[in-house]
Amino acid sequence: MRAVRTTAVTALAGAAVLAAVTGCTAKSDAKGDADGITVTAKDDSCEVSKKEFPAGHVTLNVENRGSKVTEVYVLYPDDRIVTERENIGPGTKAALTAEIKAGSYAIVCKPGMTGAGIRQTVTLTGGASAPKRSAEMDAAVAAYRQYVQAQADETLPKVKVFTDAVRAGDLEAAKKAYAASRIGWERTEPVAESFGDIDPKVDVREDGLEEGQDPAKDWTGWHRLEKALWQDKKITTREKQLADLLDKDLADWVKRVGKAEITPTSMANGAKELLDEVATGKVTGEEERYSHTDLVDFKANVEGAQKSFELLKPVAAKNDAALVAELDKQFAALNTLLDRYRADKTGYDFTSYDKVGKAQRKELSDGVNALAEPLSKLAAAVVK
Repeated sequence: MRAVRTTAVTALAGAAVLAAVTGCTAKSDAKGDADGITVTAKDDSCEVSKKEFPAGHVTLNVENRGSKVTEVYVLYPDDRIVTERENIGPGTKAALTAEIKAGSYAIVCKPGMTGAGIRQTVTLTGGASAPKRSAEMDAAVAAYRQYVQAQADETLPKVKVFTDAVRAGDLEAAKKAYAASRIGWERTEPVAESFGDIDPKVDVREDGLEEGQDPAKDWTGWHRLEKALWQDKKITTREKQLADLLDKDLADWVKRVGKAEITPTSMANGAKELLDEVATGKVTGEEERYSHTDLVDFKANVEGAQKSFELLKPVAAKNDAALVAELDKQFAALNTLLDRYRADKTGYDFTSYDKVGKAQRKELSDGVNALAEPLSKLAAAVVK
């Protein structure tokens, strides 16, 4: 879960990981500023070069002139996410290419990656239909939609094993089922997060709660139960109620997945978002701070990103063969690195992350950053 959506990345995480992630975006991966919209993010403002521009394939060229790491969103009027780019460090640039239909939207900058952000309303003009796609693009979207739905459908029974154990008061069985229950979610998290309201219910960390929220009453989902199992070492009536609520919220997610807005560029940007998830949560050990099952989430995030890439590869290879070759290389390298920490090459029995040393974490971080840099260019390559 991106606690960085609502809380700043800790100093420990920020120093090592964000410097590498944001540093690799210092050179814009857009077609050029003249072909896109410039977004200037500062600590107290979010300036957009144009408030009205044509719908279709839109490139946002973001420059962070503030003193804090920031993120930029494009939101529908109901706050669902069209697209986003996180972890843009002070003094760096990033480019975000997305397929956006005609209508009214908000471009939002979040200095420090906290709070509601600073909004600018923009209007995209033109027809309501989506930009024309090739048959290969349509095939990629259709296949990815099937993948996302399958991951959601397969998650519910795994979650039920976990929540049944919680309801039974079986601490050890619940611990054993916890990590496996999260794999499908972690593989497809950008799609789940696009709905806006589900992620804060099921995957928020305590430090990701909004200001004014009470952890005792408002903190729900996997990580609340994780804390009870590993730190508190007890299951009370409250945890059993939270298990029921997790089942309910995830059932809602499964029903809504089929209606998600999916485009070739959202697939590409989602792959990059999954690598950002790894960089700001899994590599740092923040995500699963009680269970230390971070490497399971790590692997699932990488698998989800790779699935998007593989489906988009036929299109991207025609436009940028060198990029595709580099992505093939870096995905293989990162998977090989992860394999060192698993009991076998097909299962999800990974080393507890508290047993992974500082040097090893640095090596994992470097592998993530080596993949994140070329992956940030995939969306632009898809629509060349």
